[in-house]
Amino acid sequence: MQVHVLGSAAGGGFPQWNCNCRNCAGLRQGTVRAQPRSQSSIAVSEDGERWILFNASPDIRAQLAAFPAMQPARAVRDTGIAAVVLMDSQVDHTTGLLSLREGLPLEVWCTRQVHDDLNTGFPLFPMLRHWHGGLVWRELEASDTEPRFLPCAPSLALTAIPLRSNAPPYSPRRDRPHPGDNIGVFLRDTRTGFSVLYAPGLGQPDARLRAWMRRADVLLVDGTLWQDDEMIRQGMGSQTGQAMGHLAQSGPGGMIELLADMPARRKILIHINNTNPILDEDSAERAELARHGIEVAWDGMHIEGPGQP
Repeated sequence: MQVHVLGSAAGGGFPQWNCNCRNCAGLRQGTVRAQPRSQSSIAVSEDGERWILFNASPDIRAQLAAFPAMQPARAVRDTGIAAVVLMDSQVDHTTGLLSLREGLPLEVWCTRQVHDDLNTGFPLFPMLRHWHGGLVWRELEASDTEPRFLPCAPSLALTAIPLRSNAPPYSPRRDRPHPGDNIGVFLRDTRTGFSVLYAPGLGQPDARLRAWMRRADVLLVDGTLWQDDEMIRQGMGSQTGQAMGHLAQSGPGGMIELLADMPARRKILIHINNTNPILDEDSAERAELARHGIEVAWDGMHIEGPGQP
């Protein structure tokens, strides 16, 4: 199994176009040592040829151009994308589907709740029916009892784990979360046993999720905020991380504490907000992560399981 990080930032990317926080202004001015990042998405493949997109961000066109495997050039029109899995129905995880309209029909796997949101509050499915038949929906049940095998990756067992997180503002379930609004995925290569847990929107880790996290060789999890009230402190918003469905890294019960109990070989944060001080590679917060053996994802990071060519 191969995992390629297409984008590692939270919504808005880094630097965010309208933001002059310390990180964004510092990156533009060259006073903060950091890497630009696009909005979060990963690609996963069992053979290096057929790739599953996990989320389709608004930055998808540039992300595909930066990863040569996505254009194998086997025909006049071609792509390495074999399917798309949506973790939720948030704008920054789904809008990229509009940019893929020339390549429709496209197989999209998501829960019924996500499908409903993308047919009503943010009607991507109805809009895209006007291009080559639109999106082909495949239901992904948010249940951790039975893995699925997508036709394009018959050796990868995919388990959709329901997460306790919030639905987007246009969802009728906003602030009333239901199982299936947001999922994490546990991916296991049945040929080698290598496993990855991907959860970019992790709000409240329960005992069931902790058990899945303990099984993973690689954890690729929510790195949105350093402090729960970070957005409020910096004058960038009025909501806490918990209200938005994100577990902060610092403090009692935070992501650092959660990861300390996990035996994974690699622990990597993704979906990093532009306000998070860990983006500054010289920051004390970044050094604290390093002391705990926690990595920070970057655009283009590539992870391979054993036995890959």
